[in-house]
Amino acid sequence: MGSISQHDPVRLFVSHAFEPSDDYHRVFEYLESSHNFYYRNCSNPDFATSSREAMKEELRKQINLAEVVIVPAALYVRHRELLDFQLNCAKGLEKPVIVLEKFGIKEKVPVQLEALGDEIIEWNERTIADAIRRQARHEDTARWDTIEFKLD
Repeated sequence: MGSISQHDPVRLFVSHAFEPSDDYHRVFEYLESSHNFYYRNCSNPDFATSSREAMKEELRKQINLAEVVIVPAALYVRHRELLDFQLNCAKGLEKPVIVLEKFGIKEKVPVQLEALGDEIIEWNERTIADAIRRQARHEDTARWDTIEFKLD
């Protein structure tokens, strides 16, 4: 695996429950604001079916295409059974799992998420991009902030 580039974007699956979610869309807003970060979204929450087995099969396909799985913790609380399936599927397919803490709230992540997550991070554009680089491509993400100032 090479580094993430425009010609070789990282493939990611963001957990969803086949319905609109603020956290699902927020992940992509944060990634879009990340400089020189290229990704391909393998998740598709618009798949419509009433069959539980068809949903699970579709999730397996989506997760299998991805290099890394991102799970917003707030979604886990509302759709535990479906997200447990996604987490177990990701682990079965040997995909790393990044767990995003609840947005705007400092709260302990559910034990199941903590146990199956490879990395638990907060909502921050740089933190999310770096976690994806580490987990999906095993890139070193040590960065230094440069602060310029003038002495009077």
